[in-house]
Amino acid sequence: MATIKDVARRAGVSPSTVSRTLKDNPSISKETKAKVRAAMDELGYVPNSAAQILATGLTHSLGVVLPPLTDRENISQPFYMEIITAINEEASSNSQVVSIATGPHLKN
Repeated sequence: MATIKDVARRAGVSPSTVSRTLKDNPSISKETKAKVRAAMDELGYVPNSAAQILATGLTHSLGVVLPPLTDRENISQPFYMEIITAINEEASSNSQVVSIATGPHLKN
């Protein structure tokens, strides 16, 4: 698997230039961006999402916890599907992913 350093070597630029190209930084010329992108294509470079999360602290994910949906009463209520659909559509329009979980049953 190719790394940013491999791409930088192939394109004849620094690793930071590759990183700035990935972020479409305006300080990098169009010619340099084209050269870096060509090197990425040649090497089959795919950005490491785990590294990006560590570097930025952003996961672009949203967690939703709902009450248990195993009861017929809860499942039959369209409220939950409407809420889940609205959350998912809004998240998707902002390049976010949604993880949905249900909470535990609480005993009285």
